[in-house]
Amino acid sequence: MTLSMDSCWRRWQWRVQDGAPQSPTETTPLLSPERERQHSSLAQQRVVFPNNCMCHQDWEKTSRSYSGNKICTTKYTLLTFLPQNLFEQFHRWANLYFLLLVILNWIPSMEVFHREITMLPLAIVLFIIMVKDGMEDFRRYRFDTEINGSRVQIYERREQSFVPKRWKEVRVGDFVQMQCNEVIPADILLLFSSDPSGICHLETANLDGETNLKQRCVVKGFSQQEGQFQPEHFHNTIVCEKPNNHLNKFKGYMEHPDQTRTGFGSESLLLRGCTIRNTEVAVGIVIYTGHETKAMLNNSGPRYKRSKIERRMNTDVFFCIGILFLMCLCGAIGHSLWNRTFEEHPPFDVPDADGNFLPPALGGFYMFLTMIILLQVLIPISLYVSIELVKLGQVFFLHNDLDLYDEESDLPIQCRALNITEDLGQIQYIFSDKTGTLTENKMVFRRCTIMGSEYCHQENAKRLETLKEVDSDSEEWAQYQCLSFPARRTQRPSTMRSQGGAQPLRRSQSARVPIQGHSRQRSVGYCDSVQPPVAFSSSIEKDVTPDKNLLTKVRDAALWLETLTEAKPAKPSHSTTSSIADFFLALAICNSVMVSTTTEPRQRVTIPPPNKALGTSLEKIQQLFQRLKLMSLSQSFSSTAPSDTDLGDSLGANGPITDSDEKDDASVCSGDYSTDGGYRSSTWDQNDILGSGSGASSDGVMEAPDLGLAKPELCYEAESPDEAALVHAAHAYSFTLVSRTPEQVTVRLPQGICLTFDVLFTLGFDSVRKRMSVVVRHPLTREIVIYTKGADSTIMDLLEDPACVTDTDLGKKMKKIQARTQKHLDLYARDGLRTLCIAKKVISEEDFQRWASFRRQAEASLDNRDELLMETAQHLENQLTLLGATGIEDRLQEGVPDTIAALREAGIQLWVLTGDKQETAVNIAYSCRLLSQTDTVYAINTESQETCESILNCALEEVKQFHQLQKPDHKLFGFRLPSKAPPTASGAAVPDAGLVIDGKTLNVIFQGQLEKKFLELTQHCRSVLCCRSTPLQKSMVVKLVRDKLGMMTLSIGDGANDVSMIQAADIGIGISGQEGMQAVMSSDFAISRFKHLKKLLLVHGHWCYSRLARMVVYFFYKNVCYVNLLFWYQFFCGFSGSTMIDYWQMIFFNLFFTSLPPIIFGILDKDVSAETLLALPELYKNGQNSECYNLSAFWISMMDASYQSLICFFIPYLTYKGSDIDVFTFGAPINTASLTTILLHQAMEMKTWTTIHGLVLLGSFLMYFVVSLLYNAICVTCNSPTNPYWVMENQLSDPTFYLVCLLTPVVALLPRYFFLSVQGTYGKSLISKAEKIDKLPVDKRNLEIQSWRSKQRPGPAAEVSQPASHPAPPIPPQDFRTSTPKSSSPPKWRHTEDWMLRKQRGSRECKREDLCLGGPSARPSSGQHLLEPSRTLVPGAHSRGQNDVRKPLSRSSHRRSQSSLTI
Repeated sequence: MTLSMDSCWRRWQWRVQDGAPQSPTETTPLLSPERERQHSSLAQQRVVFPNNCMCHQDWEKTSRSYSGNKICTTKYTLLTFLPQNLFEQFHRWANLYFLLLVILNWIPSMEVFHREITMLPLAIVLFIIMVKDGMEDFRRYRFDTEINGSRVQIYERREQSFVPKRWKEVRVGDFVQMQCNEVIPADILLLFSSDPSGICHLETANLDGETNLKQRCVVKGFSQQEGQFQPEHFHNTIVCEKPNNHLNKFKGYMEHPDQTRTGFGSESLLLRGCTIRNTEVAVGIVIYTGHETKAMLNNSGPRYKRSKIERRMNTDVFFCIGILFLMCLCGAIGHSLWNRTFEEHPPFDVPDADGNFLPPALGGFYMFLTMIILLQVLIPISLYVSIELVKLGQVFFLHNDLDLYDEESDLPIQCRALNITEDLGQIQYIFSDKTGTLTENKMVFRRCTIMGSEYCHQENAKRLETLKEVDSDSEEWAQYQCLSFPARRTQRPSTMRSQGGAQPLRRSQSARVPIQGHSRQRSVGYCDSVQPPVAFSSSIEKDVTPDKNLLTKVRDAALWLETLTEAKPAKPSHSTTSSIADFFLALAICNSVMVSTTTEPRQRVTIPPPNKALGTSLEKIQQLFQRLKLMSLSQSFSSTAPSDTDLGDSLGANGPITDSDEKDDASVCSGDYSTDGGYRSSTWDQNDILGSGSGASSDGVMEAPDLGLAKPELCYEAESPDEAALVHAAHAYSFTLVSRTPEQVTVRLPQGICLTFDVLFTLGFDSVRKRMSVVVRHPLTREIVIYTKGADSTIMDLLEDPACVTDTDLGKKMKKIQARTQKHLDLYARDGLRTLCIAKKVISEEDFQRWASFRRQAEASLDNRDELLMETAQHLENQLTLLGATGIEDRLQEGVPDTIAALREAGIQLWVLTGDKQETAVNIAYSCRLLSQTDTVYAINTESQETCESILNCALEEVKQFHQLQKPDHKLFGFRLPSKAPPTASGAAVPDAGLVIDGKTLNVIFQGQLEKKFLELTQHCRSVLCCRSTPLQKSMVVKLVRDKLGMMTLSIGDGANDVSMIQAADIGIGISGQEGMQAVMSSDFAISRFKHLKKLLLVHGHWCYSRLARMVVYFFYKNVCYVNLLFWYQFFCGFSGSTMIDYWQMIFFNLFFTSLPPIIFGILDKDVSAETLLALPELYKNGQNSECYNLSAFWISMMDASYQSLICFFIPYLTYKGSDIDVFTFGAPINTASLTTILLHQAMEMKTWTTIHGLVLLGSFLMYFVVSLLYNAICVTCNSPTNPYWVMENQLSDPTFYLVCLLTPVVALLPRYFFLSVQGTYGKSLISKAEKIDKLPVDKRNLEIQSWRSKQRPGPAAEVSQPASHPAPPIPPQDFRTSTPKSSSPPKWRHTEDWMLRKQRGSRECKREDLCLGGPSARPSSGQHLLEPSRTLVPGAHSRGQNDVRKPLSRSSHRRSQSSLTI
């Protein structure tokens, strides 16, 4: 695209020459005016001219440089298919090797087989692959033809209207008009929408799998258009970035004829492949087409991964090449030596035309090449094809396993990478995300704190516990139905049609990411539940039971809002009433949630005109006042005295807060259940409908609702579950979000009055800022208010400094509020809740206009646009006033603790890489048994390289005192030698260690070259938690373990932030959960639940590895065994390169006679049953240690093959020695005996015998005789001068033949049989023991398994069974206050943190020995001990009663200090 700008250079040149004024982008002080004006690099930009009458010439010039919209995903054409496909296939060196042998065989002096015979195996393999590739490419061609031929409305300049054209005719600069439910043909900049607010709704399921609707808005300045869009009136020029693959990033500006600019971003770009929803008409101008669209640039296809067995196999193939070279060299030397035994040239040595004989050296070289052709079968060409077939069979059974099928989501396991199934059985490290992977990602509002007062929502907690019991009961009932009753199905309610004329636009069925053509009937007895119309809207998420005390105050706050007017604005008094109102307004407003109704799914809820409420009858007004009286009366009866810990009420509205330590940890908890809780918490919420007009002035923003119609239930469609949980919580307190447009958002108050806020700006959430802000104009006071929500680590640093407040009492109050809120945040984190802080700020009109000007300039900039937008956001989001915080519960998935425990027993190390805060992740780790109560946990939090290195050194020294690092067993020629590591000093069990580390420390480790020490420390830890980690850090950690330790890694996640981690691991697994399908689309395997990982690895992983590994070893064995027969014969034929077996028999041997048994073996064989593998996870170590296929197994099979070939050759040789039989008669018993031996060897390797196994083995044996008899009967002159005519028929009439064919396999297989017998009887391997247990009756087998497990786990108390929900496990002590665990063996913690103040960073250099010494009461400080010694608390004493001196809350660092403590 470097030429994309050349054609429009002249236009830009005359604009500069005419002295056009500089744009504000280049002159604003925000954009560094001191730098010189930089001309935009035309090679990095794209200029788009509209295709209309005025700009047609410019459009003609530029459009030629841009690619068309026709796509072509095929690899071949009719002319290029044959040469290109052959070229690709010969990239495989194995195919190239066999092609070389075919060419050599065509040389007369080196011809061994008939030329056509040599070509046959290679031709068959190439043809099969060519047919497969051709069929796949033809399917792509048909799909491309269908897509390119789709119709769309394009503006035609000559006809002055939109006309239907095909997609492939769309050009850059064309105006495109799209209808509802129509797929977008190209990347289009939105200029018009039939929606009055200029909004277009999109479904992006084809891109990222997310079915939630996304909003796109027209470019600023085009939203207020009357009537239809007129392309001829569009005279602007568009400048944007070059095509790239960033789906969520797009920047550019539109230059108007008056040289002014309007910036736009990804919020105005409609991407190709998305679907228009809920929008009647949308018009835009095409920016990118065809293969330059973002969707096509992201379609890079699947990544190719090589499995560990494949890498091992390639090494062994080179060993086979070395063996082949030695055999051919031996043949060449032997031929030369044998020729020297003749005094004259033998009669078979024919001279050339001149009568000259070949020199001995040249003759030896020719014989070397001849031997390569003869012994070519040593390299198994059929092995690669067989492996592909076996993997297809394994994937088929994996895909159809009902245990890996999730009925709730109706999704089976997806196998997206067919070439690494065996790696599932060799995993050593698992890297898991937390949210949505270990947890449900169903966010439930759990509790909140407002103005320092905590509301624990006990009744809501009881509701969640009740739902858990109901869920378990329903599962048992479903199982009971499956056993007893026939299937029942509930009919889904049909969507109601709207009344009053035309049927409204509806959303068609959501597109789902295509899954490999799989359809499955639900299990018998399963009742289909009505699926929620939108995500994050299950009953457990949206049915919130309000706290009784808070509910009373919310009603008071709502009534207080009515008293506000423009003349009487809210005073910044930090009163509880005003803060509660702002808190719930922020929950309802500060989000991107879309509103729809259940009667019309995905419909945008609009507000009726303001005159609708004015037509209310007197009877309805009378009902309104009666309900007001009833509401106030119910409040008087239900209201209770406020708690003495309520900060606002105990001190008055404006009074300062006393420093009462007794009230620090108090919580406002309701003791009884409120009958008006849930969504019906207010009587106003039962029959209200939407009131107030969206465009009303301050006089019309508060309207009484019309009581005559039933209110439809609102549905909230959020992009994240956190947003949905907060909106549902606000709705539970009757602060109901009822409408949202880009310009306005409407909230209904508890008394039914609707407030419509003008939305001035929205600063969306991003992973850098970790917050979201919305700037609105208050409809009552007309003030400009900024509501902000975000992570506490970010919001607490942006709060107004209490020390800078002029009012001393107010400053003390703010400090107290911040301190108590921080304490509540710590409490939430210890309970495993996700925390968000809510804040606000009021700014003046002048400040906002100044900031808005800077923001528009930043949006119109192309250079450093992201940095400028970040800078403007930071200018606005500061000096905030803290309102409160929320705690949201994300419950563990079912079966997670058991799955993690089983994976642990299997020898798999599990790391959790999450972006959540440290305390939340630690709590989840205890809940899911990732950390045990007896573990010693090290928490490292530092930003200094020197400190981090010292901490790692000290932690390593301390851990080595108790943990002797188990050195890996040495190997000598593949045999394990025991390590000589000394035993531990004490006979007591050594406690396990855990490591908790944050993202800042990871940065220090990666930047400071501390990876080696970090990995050394992690090898001593049973668990590692990386908290506050970015997606890049996740992938770096995975690559570090994969590359530095050489371990097999697996990453599992469910969100877009896990994609890099999934792609970095040897195996990536995506969970199709609540966060879209991006993780699934970039994964190798996709599952629905984390618990499925247990069977996927322990059962299917073990089977896939065991089957394929033993099949590969068998392939090498059978080829070497067969080729050696030809090699031994060379010693008796003068190394002439002749054979005693017919050529066709040799070809059929690999293609037909011995090909099917190993394939069936690789697909169906089971060494251990699934029940035993799940009951004994230790068996998984067989694959981790590569016990089935390693260097020793390869060479043992080679030696066994050599021995068997000697027996198969020399027993027939000694039998027929001295007889006058011909060469093929001599070769027939050798061929038959070797085939029988190889098939019986396969039978001995099979662990499972089924009818299929028996039929395949017997069929292969009988096929040999049938083919041989037919071939020998019809082949009269097939191989002149020695023809195999009637050879097999004569042999079958000879008793000696039967004796040889029976005796030879017995002698050949006797050592193998003896070895397997001894191994089965006295073998100590885990697999051998498990095979014996599997053969026992069920009751005895269960007893043996229990005995095994009791021996493996001598300490049953080490693992404490915990429920799937958060059971308040022990957590790291903070501020010397913690909840005493109920267990008698609580955890041990070693916290290490950067204790140095920022002002004292110069004194951080401290010696290693200084850090490791210190008294028992030493406290880490600058230059002192970073690993604080233990301090003991009495288990029976409640820690909250201990009050320690806390440092004043610092604005520069809001974090709570962490203390090293051993409980």
